[in-house]
Amino acid sequence: MMGLGVNGYASPAMRKTVTTGYDLPDGVDIRGRYDEEFAKILTRDALQFVADLQREFRNHIKYAMECRKEAKMRYDGGAVPGFDPATTYVREGEWMCAPVPPAVADRRVEITGPVERKMIINALNSGAKVFMADFEDALSPSWENLMRGHVNLKDAVDGTISFHDKARNRVYKLNGQTAKLFVRPRGWHLPEAHMFIDGEPATGCLVDFGLYFYHNYAAFRRNQGAGFGPFFYLPKMEHSREARIWNNVFEKAEKMAGIEKGSIRATVLIETLPAVFQMDEILYELRDHSVGLNCGRWDYIFSYVKTFQAHPDRLLPDRVQVGMTQHFMRSYSDLLIRTCHRRGVHAMGGMAAQIPIRDDPAANEAALELVRKDKLREVKAGHDGTWAAHPGLIPAIMEVFNNNMGHTPHQIQTMKREEAAHLTEEDLLQRPRGVRTMDGLRLNTRVGIQYLAAWLTGTGSVPLYNLMEDAATAEISRVQNWQWLKYGVVLDGDGLGVKVSLDLFGRVVEEEMARIEQEVGKERFKKGMYKDAGKIFTRQCTAPTLDDFLTLDAYNHIVLHRPKASSRL
Repeated sequence: MMGLGVNGYASPAMRKTVTTGYDLPDGVDIRGRYDEEFAKILTRDALQFVADLQREFRNHIKYAMECRKEAKMRYDGGAVPGFDPATTYVREGEWMCAPVPPAVADRRVEITGPVERKMIINALNSGAKVFMADFEDALSPSWENLMRGHVNLKDAVDGTISFHDKARNRVYKLNGQTAKLFVRPRGWHLPEAHMFIDGEPATGCLVDFGLYFYHNYAAFRRNQGAGFGPFFYLPKMEHSREARIWNNVFEKAEKMAGIEKGSIRATVLIETLPAVFQMDEILYELRDHSVGLNCGRWDYIFSYVKTFQAHPDRLLPDRVQVGMTQHFMRSYSDLLIRTCHRRGVHAMGGMAAQIPIRDDPAANEAALELVRKDKLREVKAGHDGTWAAHPGLIPAIMEVFNNNMGHTPHQIQTMKREEAAHLTEEDLLQRPRGVRTMDGLRLNTRVGIQYLAAWLTGTGSVPLYNLMEDAATAEISRVQNWQWLKYGVVLDGDGLGVKVSLDLFGRVVEEEMARIEQEVGKERFKKGMYKDAGKIFTRQCTAPTLDDFLTLDAYNHIVLHRPKASSRL
């Protein structure tokens, strides 16, 4: 950082030097291990900025989380989400969001992935228009991963990032033209247990946002944003009050940095069922800072199950059957497009999770054809861009969008989708159609355990069965198993008519653990945390009360506090 001498942020010359441990402002305690590289991120001024954010907004965040609990109690009592009559004036008003910055007018293909060094370089070089660097669902939030992620992003924004792959004896560097960088911090609900502020764990997203913004805003605006930025993706919100907190955080950051109001821009993921009824309100709260909404479809399916966990009449079929052709999913996409375009911002499509199948050209072509069909549906519906999980998908997706959008950077003016104004609450809540099978139960179990095992060992984005799995898809596996067990559903899709019970699930876990061991090999199975993952996943699927998030419980297993000997002098 440039050594700000304003707003209480001391310039480097004014600070004392601490030779052991981090140089910490009052009230801040770092419990992760000391590292010289990390210390360049965890400077006293940057930590002071994070602490100021925490102190100003923690009570607002606590209130928003309490409101989530109250809403959950209503849904558990039989209520369903819907449009709020109190904000009809927002939905019916003729207001607009701020114009989209020229630097991100064209977002037709975006790639996402964790903040891992080689991944960042490959993603920025991938030919996508945007790379979303992820501190959230694609990252296991260990101290090492988080801090190395910040080091990597600072180098990326500075344009100096490189990576020497010793195994392949290859050096990776940035091309002349790169994707625009968006960063996704964690959701409001996740703590950062390696950093305490005034005696309590920091809010994970404020740590992610604060450290990244503090160190990178000036270089980003110069190198990437053409005077705007930085750019963000905001996850897991359920209500516009949560968007209002983000808007206030952005305004505080802009004021601290001395940059124009509206410089920071963010896309909000609509990935919870309650949020689909709040899209106008969310955009309204962020209207000076918004560049649109995104269909976070995997988390949205997870949220549908979680929201209706006490509604036995709303059980989902096998997860592979819950696609965008289901009425409630198509309605969500259509309403999102109409809402965004009416307010002058991007409507982004969902994730293509397929990854190239290198040893089977026919299977690879079949998978690519599914991706093309999905993306053709999105672009024809009016989406301005879409997500890919792997660089190998980008040429095929780009071709679909180019063929249907031509040279226009987006479809904001040309695809208004006014007919979506008539979509009702029932359209957005319609029960998905399909069947439940033993194969579905087995796949949920196998994917959930393998994802969790990878997450516990530091990997948050995992290729499994030709799909890139992250926390969202693992969550679907978990909550679906939990719901099927709770209501003793009958697996009606394969002619077996078997009822899901604790005994059956116990046998399935045992058999799928054996299959995983066979697939990954005895040695890797022994070294990995598959047995721990199996226990955690089983406990969560069989718990009397559904845990809100898989990662909240699992997080305790990856928190590693530094030994006292290396504490600050």
